[in-house]
Amino acid sequence: MKIRLFCVALLVAGATLASHGQNPEKDEVGHIQALEIAWNHALEAKDASALNMLLADTLVSVDIDGSIMNKREFLASIKAPDYQPAQVVTEQSSVQMYRDAAVVMGIFRVKGTDKGKTYIRRERFVDTWIKINGTWQCVATTAVLITAKQPAD
Repeated sequence: MKIRLFCVALLVAGATLASHGQNPEKDEVGHIQALEIAWNHALEAKDASALNMLLADTLVSVDIDGSIMNKREFLASIKAPDYQPAQVVTEQSSVQMYRDAAVVMGIFRVKGTDKGKTYIRRERFVDTWIKINGTWQCVATTAVLITAKQPAD
């Protein structure tokens, strides 16, 4: 089921790209956006196999607490039994293309439970994608918690 979900997202991305074909940069932006959506679905499903395909072996992930994880550690954190995401939604994003590199900046919302505690968070993220051997993979991701601004005293 999880792999099918990922494959469907990739097929939709492929169909979208095939229908455009007139503007290669716009097509690549659409492809990157589809990969970001596939990432969200893989997180919701705790599908480490799908994430494994999206993430470069050299991945560097900076989490909201400032901790740094490599790909192996990141995938292990997703598979942890205490981590139960219920919804991962990108609220807004923009993609900047640089030939075989892309930088995605946006805001996503995630709901779930972690270690038995329910949470709802909004985070600003920056993902860096590189085309490696013809395949887009995320090489770096960072997220910062968006907190409500407190009034000045």
